[in-house]
Amino acid sequence: MSNTLYLVIPCYNEEEVLFETASRLEKKFTALIEQQIISENSRIVFVDDGSWDDTWRIILHLHEANEIFSGLKLSRNRGHQNALLAGLMEVKHLCDYTISMDADLQDDIDVIDMFIEKYNLDNDIVYGVRGDRKSDTTVKRSTAQMFYHIMKKMGVETIFNHADCRLMSARALDALSLYKETNLFLRGIVPLIGFKCDTIEYSRSPRYAGLSKYPFKKMLQLALNGITSFSITPIRIVTVTGTIIATLSTFTLIVLALVTAFVQAVVSVLWIVTSVFLTCGLLMISIGIVGEYVGKIFEETKARPRYIVDQFINK
Repeated sequence: MSNTLYLVIPCYNEEEVLFETASRLEKKFTALIEQQIISENSRIVFVDDGSWDDTWRIILHLHEANEIFSGLKLSRNRGHQNALLAGLMEVKHLCDYTISMDADLQDDIDVIDMFIEKYNLDNDIVYGVRGDRKSDTTVKRSTAQMFYHIMKKMGVETIFNHADCRLMSARALDALSLYKETNLFLRGIVPLIGFKCDTIEYSRSPRYAGLSKYPFKKMLQLALNGITSFSITPIRIVTVTGTIIATLSTFTLIVLALVTAFVQAVVSVLWIVTSVFLTCGLLMISIGIVGEYVGKIFEETKARPRYIVDQFINK
């Protein structure tokens, strides 16, 4: 079995951690090459996602110092998912398999050995699963758990507690290239590929330095993108809710008509106003949900490129 590994690491303003990340990964790759576990043609590819700090200059420096480091520079910031996809697609014809990790050293680099062991057992995809989330804040941990449960309830196939730390064979990468959607949610797309797969558990460490590039706002956007890209359940909820409201409203109108005709009771204005506001609120939420899907259709039909490569340095 061939053993050329390309490690793909998306980077966005990672100047504070990049040297340390490179140092640890260089030691890991050197050891694996010396043990003939991976080929000497294996590379560590840093993908610069339009950083405005010294990230790209550091990548150039690393490449000049050691050819084991490669660099892929995107023309502008396209977001983590697009940057990761860019790296995977640009190297899929150069390697036998890839492993993707974050640049912040939260993913345990020793999982690389476990990934390779699973790959050598003929697995095309190996998912890195967080055994615990002690390094996360309480809010982030609870919202993440809730997200995975919601996705499961909506029928979306995802790997629980898996982010984007995974191994993919060249065959799996070729299959991934067939998925052309603009709104990327790789955690939902990769399980659709099929092929033989497995999981490994690891503990996630606190960030080595700098700030997280996935604040709550971006996490919320990713979750919304994942739900609306892989499930029409929210649309069905809108339909069912609308049907229930219409039925109850019709029944209420009949009751009010009977009360007014036979009892001559005066209906509370406050009750009516509250009902109107409630109905309007539900309608606005429903329109918003439908709008999310219409917006996605609009973006997909334009078929704009998901990323544009500025430079790719690789020896």
